[in-house]
Amino acid sequence: MGRVSQAQAQENRRRVVETASRLFREQGTHVSVADLMKASGLTHGGFYKQFASKEALVDEATAHAFAALARHHEAGLDRYPGRRDAAQRALIDAYLSTEHRDGAADGCPAAALAGDMARDDADGEARRVYTRGVGEFADRLATDDQDGITRLCTMVGALVLSRATKGSPLSEKILTTAREALTATD
Repeated sequence: MGRVSQAQAQENRRRVVETASRLFREQGTHVSVADLMKASGLTHGGFYKQFASKEALVDEATAHAFAALARHHEAGLDRYPGRRDAAQRALIDAYLSTEHRDGAADGCPAAALAGDMARDDADGEARRVYTRGVGEFADRLATDDQDGITRLCTMVGALVLSRATKGSPLSEKILTTAREALTATD
């Protein structure tokens, strides 16, 4: 089999990063390189032509997931021009939904990767990328009335607990209670 073109190599890399981003959010960063490459439709041997290490892929996939989250938030704001409160409400409703709870692969990296990042090297690039992403997400959630960090902690905590109790009535109650607390008007 011959060498792939530079364009094909870039496409392969993009596919691996997107696949890793989804699998890491769904299953954790312990997913094997062999499984990642298989899910990407590529051979295991091609991995090290694209990435220096699995850690380098974790860094890039984490950044990719937070960039997707930012794009999603911006798209939500675009749907409600001049109505930031309505956009924030829609974001909270979507975030604290059963669809988001059940769809970790396409969901929030702050919630999905928290456990992995807590165990990661404190000086590692993935932890830096994650920390920056969490901070930026908190900044986007801030309103005149509510601190972004408080909102983020409530949302992420509720999502994680709802996922951990999925299948029980408590799971839905956690989502509903957090949603009501964050959208209550004075």
